Amino acid sequence: MTDQAEQASAAQQAPPEIPGKPTSASRTTLSHIMTHSDTNLLGTVHGGVIMKLVDDAAGAVAGRHSGGPAVTASMDEMAFLEPVRVGDLVHVKAQVNWTGRSSMEVGVRVMAERWNESTAATQVGSAYLVFAAVDADGKPRTVPPVLPETEKDKRRYQEAQIRRTHRLARRRAIMELRERRVAEGYED
Repeated sequence: MTDQAEQASAAQQAPPEIPGKPTSASRTTLSHIMTHSDTNLLGTVHGGVIMKLVDDAAGAVAGRHSGGPAVTASMDEMAFLEPVRVGDLVHVKAQVNWTGRSSMEVGVRVMAERWNESTAATQVGSAYLVFAAVDADGKPRTVPPVLPETEKDKRRYQEAQIRRTHRLARRRAIMELRERRVAEGYED
């Protein structure tokens, strides 16, 4: 086979190159006013309500970036920095920080401000979620690479790579521990 024929054959087998998308292409903000139905037993907004808003905003960003359905694969480093109260207007800001072959890390910042005051919003939470792009059969599909635009975007991309390395190392260590325990005769 000639070099030209080999290259043509390889090009037919390899998936087509997907053009990258800038970070700003899928960045979004979801805003919601907190009411009494959102409260916990302490009278502040329930953390689960905030987590749902975080997942909703991150899912919208992942779907926009990947151009189709994306499912939550994991949520980590969810930090609640300040309580949210009834009457707060909550803004959930999300963007794709990093992409792999079929997965994306979405960073989310949760801001809150009083609905009837003109004070600046303050950060009340943050989270990182990993989404997997899926096709109609629920199988992974390729996502476009994210193209960081600003210095902040570049920093977030680099930090996301570190978090990915830690996620994979943690998963590997847990699987190795489970295998050792089974080999030692322990049943979990």
